[in-house]
Amino acid sequence: MNGRSRREYLQAIYSRYRQAGLPEKQVILNEFCRNTGYHRKYAIRVLNGPAPEPGRERPARRRRAPTYSAGVIAVLGAVWEAAGYPCAVRLKALLPLWMPWVRKRFRPAGQTAKDLLRIRARQIDRRLAARKKRLGHRVDGGTRRTQPGTLLKHLIPLRTDHWQAKGPGWAEVDRVSHAGNSASGEFAYSLNWTEVHTGWTETRAILGKGRQAVWDALEEIQAALPFPLLGINSDNGSEFINWQVGAWRARHEVQFRPSRPYQKDDNAYIEQKNWTHVRQLMGGDRYDNVEAVEAMHALYRHELRLWRNLFQPSAKLIKRVRVGSRLRHRYDLPCTPLDRWAASATDAAAGGQPVATLRKLREGLDPFELSRQIDRKLPRIYALAHTRLNPKVPANAKPRRVTF
Repeated sequence: MNGRSRREYLQAIYSRYRQAGLPEKQVILNEFCRNTGYHRKYAIRVLNGPAPEPGRERPARRRRAPTYSAGVIAVLGAVWEAAGYPCAVRLKALLPLWMPWVRKRFRPAGQTAKDLLRIRARQIDRRLAARKKRLGHRVDGGTRRTQPGTLLKHLIPLRTDHWQAKGPGWAEVDRVSHAGNSASGEFAYSLNWTEVHTGWTETRAILGKGRQAVWDALEEIQAALPFPLLGINSDNGSEFINWQVGAWRARHEVQFRPSRPYQKDDNAYIEQKNWTHVRQLMGGDRYDNVEAVEAMHALYRHELRLWRNLFQPSAKLIKRVRVGSRLRHRYDLPCTPLDRWAASATDAAAGGQPVATLRKLREGLDPFELSRQIDRKLPRIYALAHTRLNPKVPANAKPRRVTF
């Protein structure tokens, strides 16, 4: 029943309802609710309200024309896909950074470019809602492969508080296994490293969990860092608590404090990066050959590290505020790790040579091209997985690289 039919039906029963007794009113009201689909309370208000005027039609509701054109939404959707499907707040933050390459690639008109920079995060969510509904993601869960360390862990003081890092250099490290459905034999790991203050993240792929492989990965990560490494925090795995890694920390004068057993919140920063930077990218497939590790390693140390650290803004938790029974989280404005490092109070980050070099490097890189190279390398890596020991995936599985 459409709106006109409801009004005509109301005019037909209005006077009969007002003159009827209580039992008859209940019968009319029940019939009115069934025929119109109105809620009972709303139907009572309508029948007890002013008499409907015959022949008077409700004016058609005028819808406001959309503020942002289809061209703006098309370019916005293309940037959203190239950026790895970030949330609306992060997408809003990266648009000014990506705008020089957006102008070169899409050549938007003057008003379209202004609208891209003017659109708000809530409007982005609304206008991209249909695309998000069509898009799913395939992420297969991995299982923990961490083994407790030796008696050496009793000689190292545990970390019982959270770092209040005011500058770069304090990091967390963890290992993500790519074992698929079987923990037997030797398989690949992603050694994931993230800096607490800036969010700068480095990842390297290793085969097995031998101490020499972990040593080499840590050496390579430290050499690639644009700032000095001051301290490191890890879990209690034997790949980090051993004499070889201890000698590496002593030689480079790096502080080390492992987290408490079974307390994942002690390593909250790296646990988040394990999901967004590794597991969402590689899934839960098994990689157990040298070719797969080399392909993963090449992606981690080239395109992916530049794309994440130079072009991907991230929001950082500032504080938690309790409001009644709820705990509200306050975040700063999304910012790339490079920009957050440049804005820190350290002398090296206040416009020094490393910052200037990285900014010049970013000006010469195209984030769309980096995204295309990542998308081209990922299928080659997936093809090297051990399919017999991979988790079962539905036939209608969607792409993996989703970072809402």
